[in-house]
Amino acid sequence: MVDVTILALPGAFASGVAAALDIMSTAARLAPSCGCGPIRWNVVSSHPMVTLSNGMKIEATALAQSDQTSDHSIWFVAGLEADSVEAAAARMSKPDAVTAAEAIRLHSARGGSVACACSAVLLLEKAGLLQGRRATTTWWLGEYLQRLQPDCVVDVEQTVIVDSNIVTAGAAFAHLDLMLHLLRTHFPPTLAKAVAKAMILDGRQLEAPRPAARASAGRLDLVSKVAASFEAALPDPPTITQLAAELGMSGRTLSRRIKRETGGNVSAIFQSVRLHRARQLLQDRGLSIEQVAAELGYADATSLRRMMRKLAHATPGQFRPRLA
Repeated sequence: MVDVTILALPGAFASGVAAALDIMSTAARLAPSCGCGPIRWNVVSSHPMVTLSNGMKIEATALAQSDQTSDHSIWFVAGLEADSVEAAAARMSKPDAVTAAEAIRLHSARGGSVACACSAVLLLEKAGLLQGRRATTTWWLGEYLQRLQPDCVVDVEQTVIVDSNIVTAGAAFAHLDLMLHLLRTHFPPTLAKAVAKAMILDGRQLEAPRPAARASAGRLDLVSKVAASFEAALPDPPTITQLAAELGMSGRTLSRRIKRETGGNVSAIFQSVRLHRARQLLQDRGLSIEQVAAELGYADATSLRRMMRKLAHATPGQFRPRLA
């Protein structure tokens, strides 16, 4: 089972790919101390050996050889180096970009989440996934993207924009913001905080300060607070009304703000917390499936299995550690 798939085409920003790999490896190292089960990721590309923007080469699984039909991971797509609108447009017409756009389209159609940074947002347009959505990209591609897709609201003042299962981020250094966002919204909140602290990313803006970026950071903090409240209360989670009162707002306001930030609802955050807590508990072979279910507030193991099939497309047994 893979949690995050990093799609790095030839010429992808080396800094963006390195940021994603560093954050994922740091997250995997810190996961046990943050109450999170093992974190797994892989790198895919058009070829098994991909050359990045600075000439660095990394190994990858070829898209053509990857099993995409059973892939339910979050896709992170690194931006591609281009020094002009014309160069970016030409890059999108290359065969590997066409193949990647189609793979992205299919992954989204199966309900998968896709997160693109910088010029890689153009792959979303090529895949036909931006119509009727909001998106951001690097500032110098904003007008071009808007012309390509008039039905998309392009806002380059935002660092990260979430629209349902599609997440977009701005210029090259927004790769860091995007990866931290994925950690905050798909893993226990303690993990994102620990990674940010370990990599000295917390408490500063990774892009030039602007009001929109600060507002986005505040909304992400709300998601973390909601997840932390659910995690601390297991196996007896608070109701939305109780949670909203704890946060000093109405239930309607809380639901609206969570919808705006994550594209989902409060219940989805609770289910995500349950899933990651289950993954952690399943690492202990001394606990039966029934005991794990009880720790999560389920009446029986059947409910746990149903949740894991729905969210992780896997059974509890698949998250058990392998015997040597």
